[in-house]
Amino acid sequence: MDAEQHDMAEETTKDRQGAEQAKALDSVTDNVPEKELDQNKVKQAMAALAAAQKADKEAQIKREKELAAVKVTQADIDVIATEAEVDKKFAERRLRELSSQTVTEAH
Repeated sequence: MDAEQHDMAEETTKDRQGAEQAKALDSVTDNVPEKELDQNKVKQAMAALAAAQKADKEAQIKREKELAAVKVTQADIDVIATEAEVDKKFAERRLRELSSQTVTEAH
């Protein structure tokens, strides 16, 4: 009987280990759909971010074209640069921005 009890104890241990392994395997495979879902969310977020960056870049290019179309004189740039004590590029940019706003508000 001792040998039979020993064999039964081994089978019980093996069954328990098999059940634990099956449970561990199930828990690992249960996480796969969540990871796939997370990856899909990341892909969607990256696509949205890329689209937003593209839209921002296009808006910036459009704004630069609008500002380039605004006429400012070199004399005005020189006066602003001297009086405000800023460099000429900054003075020109601000003149174009302010002139653009004035034209837009007038319409």
